[in-house]
Amino acid sequence: MLEVVLHYIWQQRIFAAFPQQTTDGRKVEVISVGEYNKDAGPDFFNAHIRIYPHEGQDTNIIDWVGNVEIHIQSSDWFKHRHHLDKGYNNVILHVVNQADKDVYNTLGEKIVQCELNYPKNVDYLNRFFSDKNAQCYIQLQHNPALLTDNWKNVLLNDRMKRKEEAIFQLLDMTQNHWENAFYVTLAHNFGFHTNGQPFELLAKQTPLSCLNKHRNNLFQLTTLLLGQSGLLLKERNEEEEMLYQEYLFLQKKFSLQPLEAHLWKKLRMRPQTFPEVRIRQFAFLLYRSEFLFSQAMQATNIDTLLDLFTFKPDADEKLPLPPPLGKDSVYILLINSVIPYQYAYAHEHGDREKANSAVRLLDDIPAENNHIVRKWKLLGQKVQNATDSQVLIHLHNNYCLANRCVQCEIGFQIFATKEKVNL
Repeated sequence: MLEVVLHYIWQQRIFAAFPQQTTDGRKVEVISVGEYNKDAGPDFFNAHIRIYPHEGQDTNIIDWVGNVEIHIQSSDWFKHRHHLDKGYNNVILHVVNQADKDVYNTLGEKIVQCELNYPKNVDYLNRFFSDKNAQCYIQLQHNPALLTDNWKNVLLNDRMKRKEEAIFQLLDMTQNHWENAFYVTLAHNFGFHTNGQPFELLAKQTPLSCLNKHRNNLFQLTTLLLGQSGLLLKERNEEEEMLYQEYLFLQKKFSLQPLEAHLWKKLRMRPQTFPEVRIRQFAFLLYRSEFLFSQAMQATNIDTLLDLFTFKPDADEKLPLPPPLGKDSVYILLINSVIPYQYAYAHEHGDREKANSAVRLLDDIPAENNHIVRKWKLLGQKVQNATDSQVLIHLHNNYCLANRCVQCEIGFQIFATKEKVNL
């Protein structure tokens, strides 16, 4: 078996009807398989695993959220040198076809393993690998109207509600401080998917209150964020040495703990999108945009928001300034940060019309251009703006990938009512 096949079995939950357990005999419940990672690092991010105690033992059920690594054999962990890579220290479950060896992370901690139990019958697997989604795709190519306006509205509302729930969870962590929560979300989205997780950690470990004390000094803002990122390397050039020495002073002043540099990804990235560049841009945005949250919440049109997030750096005597954010990048920040916060903030203050106005701003933003949206276009779907692209991304991520065909209006029409799926 190829490892990519095991990835597919995990991602598509083909194992779902079969009991799972750790190699030491504890029941495993997979709440979420996580997000498939196509870059360097563990195979799946942000999985949610529940591990039960041995039968008869009076111990607590363990809920873990973290990363999952998948191999054909346990010993592949060592062949791939994961035991020497700190990037694998947050792996919560090692999923294998055959457990031939115990595995450990760089801290010497033993990793929990699970020999995945899935249907071994070749015909049964072939029926899954023939891809139920292909049936949807064939039908949609012939009849794009299967994706109705009513279903699009349901999907858009669901997407906004999920983003709102995430915001309120973050507000619980920030003692209902909207500006702090927005700062964390904005930082996450400055990572533009690839580095979203470390960017969010950077914000959480660098309180906005610390940055606000130096918000009128671009050099110190940049110093704080770059120093906290862990990306000021041991071998530093003259500029980096200047930043590093200033950071040591500010680190001591605020009792800060930096991230580890290995958390950041650069594989297959263009230099202008490296995390160091994004961090400098983030620092410049905070420097140039005083009262950023309140201005973003009050804005009622896209042009105002574009002006708020689009900046042309002036000369600065101490630092070479970062390139400005591209317009497409600004749109992504508006879609994933500003509009969800306008929506949630309006609901918090009982202003339903303002919440609806926030959603309508998506109509004025060009559609996102990613592999998901491009695939829907090939199926004949019209993608005219960010409202359309957000709907299609939500449909793909939450229904197609999760095999929720019967819960999807399209799939229900094709499979349930016509009885074309019988697995």
